[in-house]
Amino acid sequence: MRSRRNSGVRLDYFHSLLERTIFKNQNPVTGLYFSNTESNDAWVRDNVYAIMAVWALSMSYRKQADLDEDRAKAYNLEQDVVRSMRALLTSMIKQVAKVEKFKHTQSLEDSLHAKYSSVTGHTCVGDKEWGHLQVDATSLYLLMLSQMTASGLQIVFTLDEVDFIQNLVFYIENAYRIPDYGIWERGDKTNHGQPELNASSIGMAKAAMEAVNELDLFCARGGAASVIHIKSDKVAQCQAILHSMLPRESSSKEIDAGLLSVIGFPAFAVDDENILNYTRDTIVSKLQGQYGCKRFLRDGYKTVKEHEQVTIHEKDPARMYYEPAELKIFENIECEWPLFYVYLMLDGIFTGNKEKTSEYFDAIDELMVYLPDGSKVMPELYYVPEEKVELEYRSPSSQVRKAGGRIPHLWSQALYIIAMLLKENHVTTGELDPLNRRQVTEAKPDLVIQVAVLAEDTVVQEVLKSHDIFVQTVAEASPIFIYPARVLIHIFKHLGENKKMKLSGNVCGETGVLSTSMLYTLHGKILAFVPQFLDHHQFYLALDNDLLADLMKNDVAFLRNNWKELGRPTVTITVTHGMIENESIQKSILSNIRKFQTGYINGVQIHMDKIGNLISTSCIKRLTFLESEHASDASLAQALAKHCIHSSYDPVWQALVLGQSSSQNLKSNYPQPSLPAVVALDTPESGTSTPQSASSHDSSRRLHGIISRTRSIDIESGLPTQTRQRLQASALGASSADSSVMQSSPMGRPTTGSRGIPSIPIEIGRRPSAAPPPAPPVTRRLLNRQRRLSRDIFAEDVSAFGELKDSGLPGGLFPLSPLSPSSTGSSDRHFVLPEESTDSTGMIRKVASWMDTTELMDLYAGQEDEELVSQLRACTTLSEQADIVHYLFEKNGLDWNTHINKESEVTVRNLMTELYYKSAKHRTWSLVRHAAGILQKRVEHLAQSVTDLLVRQKQVSVGLPPEPRERIILAPLPPNELEELIYESCGEDRSGAVLTQELIIYLSLFIRTEPHLFTQMFRLRVGLIMQVMTSELARAMNCDADDAYEQLVTLSPCELKELLHHILSGREFGVTITSTKSSHGSTLMNRRPTIICAPKEEVSAGLTLKRQLTRSRRKSLTRQPTTIQDLVEQEVTEDRVGLWLRRRRVDGSLNRAPADFYAKVWKILEVCPGIQIARRFLSQSMTREMTSNEFKFALEVENALNTVPEPEYRQLMVETLMVIACVVENAWIPGFGQVIDVAQLVNAANNLFLGDQAAYDGDALQCCASTDPGFQRPHPLSCQGTAGICEHFYDSAPSGCYGTMVYMTKASLQILNVAQMFEGQDRVDCRPS
Repeated sequence: MRSRRNSGVRLDYFHSLLERTIFKNQNPVTGLYFSNTESNDAWVRDNVYAIMAVWALSMSYRKQADLDEDRAKAYNLEQDVVRSMRALLTSMIKQVAKVEKFKHTQSLEDSLHAKYSSVTGHTCVGDKEWGHLQVDATSLYLLMLSQMTASGLQIVFTLDEVDFIQNLVFYIENAYRIPDYGIWERGDKTNHGQPELNASSIGMAKAAMEAVNELDLFCARGGAASVIHIKSDKVAQCQAILHSMLPRESSSKEIDAGLLSVIGFPAFAVDDENILNYTRDTIVSKLQGQYGCKRFLRDGYKTVKEHEQVTIHEKDPARMYYEPAELKIFENIECEWPLFYVYLMLDGIFTGNKEKTSEYFDAIDELMVYLPDGSKVMPELYYVPEEKVELEYRSPSSQVRKAGGRIPHLWSQALYIIAMLLKENHVTTGELDPLNRRQVTEAKPDLVIQVAVLAEDTVVQEVLKSHDIFVQTVAEASPIFIYPARVLIHIFKHLGENKKMKLSGNVCGETGVLSTSMLYTLHGKILAFVPQFLDHHQFYLALDNDLLADLMKNDVAFLRNNWKELGRPTVTITVTHGMIENESIQKSILSNIRKFQTGYINGVQIHMDKIGNLISTSCIKRLTFLESEHASDASLAQALAKHCIHSSYDPVWQALVLGQSSSQNLKSNYPQPSLPAVVALDTPESGTSTPQSASSHDSSRRLHGIISRTRSIDIESGLPTQTRQRLQASALGASSADSSVMQSSPMGRPTTGSRGIPSIPIEIGRRPSAAPPPAPPVTRRLLNRQRRLSRDIFAEDVSAFGELKDSGLPGGLFPLSPLSPSSTGSSDRHFVLPEESTDSTGMIRKVASWMDTTELMDLYAGQEDEELVSQLRACTTLSEQADIVHYLFEKNGLDWNTHINKESEVTVRNLMTELYYKSAKHRTWSLVRHAAGILQKRVEHLAQSVTDLLVRQKQVSVGLPPEPRERIILAPLPPNELEELIYESCGEDRSGAVLTQELIIYLSLFIRTEPHLFTQMFRLRVGLIMQVMTSELARAMNCDADDAYEQLVTLSPCELKELLHHILSGREFGVTITSTKSSHGSTLMNRRPTIICAPKEEVSAGLTLKRQLTRSRRKSLTRQPTTIQDLVEQEVTEDRVGLWLRRRRVDGSLNRAPADFYAKVWKILEVCPGIQIARRFLSQSMTREMTSNEFKFALEVENALNTVPEPEYRQLMVETLMVIACVVENAWIPGFGQVIDVAQLVNAANNLFLGDQAAYDGDALQCCASTDPGFQRPHPLSCQGTAGICEHFYDSAPSGCYGTMVYMTKASLQILNVAQMFEGQDRVDCRPS
């Protein structure tokens, strides 16, 4: 008889250990493992880990078999793996109805159960009796099913089971936005049954989807129908959220040792090595002890104190949850789990770190427990005995602990066996990971993105050819068929369909650029899909070519960072008629195509070619699920034929705007135009360009401007005093004229022209007329006189620039407006709707306009509807059509039949829809947004955008503070509910509701592409962001609130996005106002703002010289400069006015806080009874409930600060808390014996500031300071400072001898009795270092 090799002997030992510790817990009938002898419950997670140990041993026997007996053991173990995996599959299939329902509801009650009866395989507890929703457990099953299948084991036997597995993928694919109970089944760490968004669940779901992608579940015996498909965009979403959360596990757990299973074996879900190492190091530093790792901080599970607290609770002695204040008692006595030493040992094995492997192996060996039969097993945990708890409190990690919990612990024992098999080389890492997930952090080759540009038809092709760009048309791309992205969504709806099991397939209604950048084959045909942002069935955002060009670049950058498929991504771009302006390709689109031709765009390598030439190197996916016998493709073939791209326009757009249709069927199915064709955008002031009578023309002019009065926002209170005084003075006396001017940036700095040269881009071909402007229509007489303010300044700047031009200075220094229209064919591009007006009363209001509805109706009393409809048939200017349609809406509602077309019913809704499309064609964005608001249009994927923000731990609020007007969104909402909430929060400000949707879209875009912009921001207050955008636009344009909000609404979507980006990033920006005459000889000048940015140094030079000229024209200086040095000093001083006030206002509106701010507030609470912030009190008990870096604590502090409505006042409170934090960190005092009232400290600091201002003859003497002891500050303050704080204090720098932090430090010394620690010292230096 042959002798056994040492390896065979060791394998027999592990087989024996498996029999005594794992197989003894297996039910012989079902094959499921129960976790302990006290119950028959079989947890999914524990079962999968137990099966993994059996699988690892089977592969060890298969590889090193000495005898037939060894090969028999290998076969027996393999079949046991298959039996157990199929037992779990069968138990889950019995709940197929829940899987189908969960895809739609994502409800806790519709989730798969986390445990089953090991005897029957059925559910063992009710839907509400356990925290069943554990996405990580289901994901772990799918991950190991994929690994085992890849190793050669066939676990899935039928196509019905394949479809169920495909639907399990749909079940977990939205893990990035599904709060669940997590790896410890408790949810929130207080164990109140509150689910959370858990990083461990997201990471495991990501790993499972990557592993199962394109896997044939029938192994070598499979075919097209047995392949599993995923959408790469879902994986990218999970990865983005996972990276944004790590090392935090959830809102209540700042770190969790369970993440070791995500960053290492078995998931290997993190491909960023820096994040991976940082997460591991944080776990080791905060959770590792002498007996293993704590699960998370303040974990009370199985501690002796947990039993005591449960026992003494009077109201509910049988409770399983903790009171929040009880969590503090678990600090430093949390149980330590040897399980995590095994994870760290496995991490050393997979990374090849022998020293680390040996270190943790030795530590594990000392923690093993011997059973009576001599078996060496892993205990569940080690706890601090009751008699040693107090000693452990005093000196953490000093006491000897005892083994507790379940012995052996099934999960820990299985992982231990796997680790030992790997350590002794019985099985290799490649055999345990046949899908090579362990190589996820390996460097990847540089990606080349392929781009195929196609022309919509031969007309567009010829236009492109005139620019030396030679491309194919869509028709010439044959045999490749080009489809819009919505068709791909329709195709994937068939994935996973199974009528017998009542499975509907994929219900996801979205697709991303990763999916559209692949080519697909179906029945021998090749299909390509254009990106979703080019789909004209979307909201009006897709009609802004500048925005489309910007999205192209964003998608290219996204592909570079997230592409993981085999083959290159292929982006198919169709150039349409909508991208042609003045018989030329729009410049932004053209610029992108030029960059594609050069081979690089934004640092990404591009290969542009005909789409047919790109096939060989493209990523091509086979739509196998549509080629199977049971897939019905009749409806699909019809859909493909219907949507094959001939024109990318919405059929309604074609019918109403272009006046064309692809078929007679289109004419019968879609509405036809009811309004006359637009000849001009603006209302003519002279001449007769329309066939209507003079009386009709006068009547229509009375309606002009009604639309603009449905919007109002107040930012007057946000302007510095000098600016307000200057505006008021200009509004009273200066003449009015339009021009183009370069204005200052939001941070008080000027900007340059779009070419990067210091410039004042203005129209100088004509001096402003001295004659007064024509009398405004009657509806404009009620406007505030300050509306003319910006024109006064513009006129003076024109005159000043004219003198500069005549002075002979080098013309290259100040070129003519780079944004002005060209000499031919460009006037239409710069037409905008007539100026829109709002009131200056403050905030977004709840009424239809600045005047009451009754006043509006009285104003137009006597106007018959028939007369207005008659005028509507004749007028050919877009503004007149808009005014009349809007008035009819205000009077009669959307469903009123206008009888404008006698052949069919035409309601006001129909006319408003037509107006929406026509204004979109002419890019009159103000009217587009207003019509969209009246029609209550919703941006596509609005709910998804809000979810993108929420899952990155950012709360979202809409409307302006305070509550309840400001509505806070804490959880994902259905699209209809979200839309209703936005419109309610904005009241009757319909354009504001649409702007809110736009801003949410842009915020979600930025947080995906530039997450660093949102550092230390936990709530995105869209209403305040809109207000600060208006404020900064008013400052940059030197205009009042009304004009600024009007111009904000007239910005194109791309310019609005750029303005938001400038606000978030703090970059410099400027505004050029391009002024042009309207057609038909109108004397009304149209102003169109354009957002530009430029280098800081060049910007400052341009504005300084412009201000010199402007000031010399106004002669408003109290002391004329006598030298160049005097002039420069005055300019520097003027440039700084309002700088810090604006910075505080911007940061306050964005809810931005300094680094580690919330952790520092936690440390302050540790040494004081509480902190009073406005109306909210933060109690010291919060430190007992939450840890310093806990996300929940940060939200509590944020909520308190958000009760302060004034952004700048909020920031002063933040600065005050930072000063107190310095006192605490330097241990100047052991503690504060009183509640810290932050407002009291800020007011005291303000008083100290005013005292110095009075003593040293400061600027505040003009408003709030005085040398008179009996002086009483007026209320409200003459400087318009908010919350009783002088505006000059708001505008002071934090540092310096007279900085705000100095006064805050002095106030703290006085009020908080900090000075007692410096007894014997007459003077204490309060300057912050």
